[in-house]
Amino acid sequence: MYSSILAILSLHSLAAASPIASSGLFRRTVTQLDQAAFEEAQQPDNTATKAFTGTQIRTSDGRCLFVDELSGDFRANLTPIQVAECGSTDGQGWDVITAGKHNNVEGSMLVVSTLTNACFNFDPRRASGNQVILFSCGGRADGGGEVTNSQLFPFNGTSGPLTFTPENDPQSCFTVKGNVVDIAPCDSANSDQQFSFDGAPAAGGNAPSTPTSQTGTDVTPTAIATVTVSSTASPPVVTTDAAIGGIPNPTEAVPVSRAGGVLQPTAVAEAQQRDDTATRAFTSVSIQAPNGQCLFIDPTAGDFRENLIPVSLVNCAGTPNEKFDVITAGKHNNAQDSALIVSSLTNGCISFDGRRPAGDTVTLFSCGGRAAGEGETNNGQLVPFTGGTSLVFAPESERNATCIVAGNGRLDSAPCANDGSQVFTILA
Repeated sequence: MYSSILAILSLHSLAAASPIASSGLFRRTVTQLDQAAFEEAQQPDNTATKAFTGTQIRTSDGRCLFVDELSGDFRANLTPIQVAECGSTDGQGWDVITAGKHNNVEGSMLVVSTLTNACFNFDPRRASGNQVILFSCGGRADGGGEVTNSQLFPFNGTSGPLTFTPENDPQSCFTVKGNVVDIAPCDSANSDQQFSFDGAPAAGGNAPSTPTSQTGTDVTPTAIATVTVSSTASPPVVTTDAAIGGIPNPTEAVPVSRAGGVLQPTAVAEAQQRDDTATRAFTSVSIQAPNGQCLFIDPTAGDFRENLIPVSLVNCAGTPNEKFDVITAGKHNNAQDSALIVSSLTNGCISFDGRRPAGDTVTLFSCGGRAAGEGETNNGQLVPFTGGTSLVFAPESERNATCIVAGNGRLDSAPCANDGSQVFTILA
């Protein structure tokens, strides 16, 4: 009884301190951020050219756009863009970036929160009413993205009035609907689609500057105390002893090695969906590397969605962690003479991503290449396959220049040798 009262008082205290709760807007979805994952995902681009720095963005009725960093996920991704009276909330500062790491398109802009460093983003694959969000600049949840047109908007160099028309859907415009920004067909007569920046743009854009900190009750993310993990470090690979009996796929929240710190079963179910429509050349088979060891998946060695799991190499023992499906057609494979190699245990795909740090370019990731499971096809997951039991992991994204190979205790990448030394064997 006493603990229940304390919980109620804690929730009341959180609501009272929140500018969101007091304004009757979006409720907060997390109580704190994961500091390490947040810093990895939301990195400021200190090389960027900025037309505006720390500006407010006003609606046609004189209110201001803002973000609450606790209204999205643990990385401050998926946060809605909200509207409130100017000066009444934190998170009303914005940078307008016209060139930089995440904008290489002339005449375009990124709109970046100075509170979270995340970018305006339009994702039509999301549910209606939740397609306009802030997301890691570059479009990858972990901050590893470069440029995406879902975050680029035409910019004429003025303070407005102007519209936010995402370059991935030039017929649609950001639109104020009540206390939140949504999307609607562009209509020049609709004042809810008109926005303006405070102040005058810098001539030629501001030179890159050192980021400054904001003050406010919610600016500094608080780390989750449950598990302390370096989100950029490569998790330990599985030892032979640990692989003997296998490692079950958890159905409850348990500690994990990468971002999030704790596995979230609901997020896993969304991200790692089995494609029951797929054509499988092999089902639940072991795959032997050229060194004689077998591929092994530890479901707790990745992040909270069971993404970014290293593919370990262990002495073959036939455990469920060593079983894979070879998919030649389906939702995530529309390429002839290609295959996806999918963990039979977790449903994740063996993936190559050359943007990741050396030694960590090969992981298990949601099939389709999107962290939340909404991706379709990704050529970093497709490898040549025309049948048989021999397999060279030559990701189609690399055009036979880079191959997946047996590394030190896990799969790694190296230049393709084309001499038979990189052939894996399907133990059918």
